[in-house]
Amino acid sequence: MEDGENSGSAHDGTYKKLICQEDFSADEHPLYSNQEKQQVSMSMVRPESSLNHYRLLVSSLVVLAVLLLAVDIGLGVYYSKLANGQHALTDISSEVAKLQDAYNSAIQRRDEAKKQLAIELDQQQLTKWELEHQSRRTRDYEKQKDKIQTEIAVLKSHIPMIKEGCRHCLPGWTFKNSLCYYFAFSDAISRRGWDAARQFCLKHGADLVVIDTTEKQLAITALITNYQDSSRIMSQSGFWMGLRDVADEGIWRWLDGTRLSEGFWNDGEPNNQGNEDCAAVYPRGNPFKGWNDAPCNHALKWICQMTPTPAS
Repeated sequence: MEDGENSGSAHDGTYKKLICQEDFSADEHPLYSNQEKQQVSMSMVRPESSLNHYRLLVSSLVVLAVLLLAVDIGLGVYYSKLANGQHALTDISSEVAKLQDAYNSAIQRRDEAKKQLAIELDQQQLTKWELEHQSRRTRDYEKQKDKIQTEIAVLKSHIPMIKEGCRHCLPGWTFKNSLCYYFAFSDAISRRGWDAARQFCLKHGADLVVIDTTEKQLAITALITNYQDSSRIMSQSGFWMGLRDVADEGIWRWLDGTRLSEGFWNDGEPNNQGNEDCAAVYPRGNPFKGWNDAPCNHALKWICQMTPTPAS
């Protein structure tokens, strides 16, 4: 029994020792134990997990390939558009250059046209001035022609009076209404005051004209109107006659002292403005308004009158 117990005790002691050693070993190398466990568990699940991972990788690669393909297509399209845009930009630049050349040519043609227009305008202005000058000369010629024609008509009308005057009047005098008249029409004879004009008449055996009838007024007005110079103002176009109011203001008398009975004064005349004591006849359209009073020292033409000499 003791042997059995001793053997049993020895056997128990040996078992406990083994258990302790296993525990110690387990405690001493826990990492190896866990790794082995993990390797066992991995070995147990690896086939299915590897397949899933492979599928996931394949799917990711496919998606990546699709993305890369899309990116490549996009880049191709973009490059194509960029290339087309570059060509379009080149074409636009070429067109812009052509348009710039055309614009420059148009500007040059415009400047040349402006210069030509300025030349034409200057020529037109010169032609306009020349036309105005020629028109003015034409008007002057027309006036001279009318004046010459009037003088010719007057001279023709004087031919009968000159023929008669040659028998009754001095050379240069006009025979009319049975009297000889001298009209100081010539520009070579300067205008004079009333006294100087009368002295001229007296030297030739005559005196200033006496217009004491309507017939004389009409005939004399007609003559001086035909010889009227339109360029001369009316105040310088008169002819002295033998009428004045020096002795009594407002009482007009002829040279022989006869008081005026019928006059042919203009409206408002005589008005004695500025000591106007001498009378003159003017070439007005209305012969019944042909007289004005004027200062006796005023320079005018004059008309002399004398009795004709008997015919020999």
